[in-house]
Amino acid sequence: MWEYTDTVCEHFFTPRNVGSIPDADAVGEVGSLACGDVLKLYLKIDKDERIVDARFQTFGCASAIASSSALTEMIKGKTVDEALKITNKDIADFLGGLPREKMHCSVMGREAFEAAIRNWRGEPSTPVQLEGRLICKCFGVTDGQILRAIRDNKLGTVEEVTNYTKAGGGCGGCVDEIAALLDAEFGQKALMPLKPVKKRPMSNIERMQKVMATLNDVVRPRLQHDGGDVELIDIEGKTVMVALRGTCLDCPSSRLTLDGFIQRTLRDQVDPEIVVMEAEA
Repeated sequence: MWEYTDTVCEHFFTPRNVGSIPDADAVGEVGSLACGDVLKLYLKIDKDERIVDARFQTFGCASAIASSSALTEMIKGKTVDEALKITNKDIADFLGGLPREKMHCSVMGREAFEAAIRNWRGEPSTPVQLEGRLICKCFGVTDGQILRAIRDNKLGTVEEVTNYTKAGGGCGGCVDEIAALLDAEFGQKALMPLKPVKKRPMSNIERMQKVMATLNDVVRPRLQHDGGDVELIDIEGKTVMVALRGTCLDCPSSRLTLDGFIQRTLRDQVDPEIVVMEAEA
């Protein structure tokens, strides 16, 4: 289970500036549902090029939601040029830090803002320097994106590149190419990821305890904030049966709540193979 700061939890449970701006002056979108995280950012910019409003819609984990919320708070009131100086490290620092495996969420926030400003200026959606050869097919990451992450964050290992870009975090087939980019950048042999240490399989009792704790401490407070709730019905191995309650019960987005939020949260914090199913009424 990831260790989150109080600020990350605050921006996850009560995110600021959620939603869209119908008459937005700029819109930037990064990520894809196939890759697991999507962020769409809306901006209102006045005649003095000052950002007077910023709102977001995010499909992703706790770190993605918190990073998006933090970003909107950081850029509101700033001029475009001032806001463009904000780095992904600034976003992570604003939140009191992010787990190293979740730093890509802060990178996504910065990229969404830059995409919105390019939209506002009438420029191409993807900057030339980030185009290039596709390295990671699992997450759609190019060599330009990897090199930028390396240079901006002083990354020196393949594992760090994965933490900041997701590249290499899927099938692993691009690890050698990432190492080659690091070799070329620093003129030395890059450190390869350590072989994972085999851990004792989680027992059924341990999994059940973690599922119940995550539902009570993470999932339910977020749903209750919007008038909804979830009830744990049963756990059979890695299958978790739940029933939606409150406003979630008849919500047209109930499937997204089950798959995109509840299941994703349990996979993120308990077991990546967990399947969440809705109990029959």
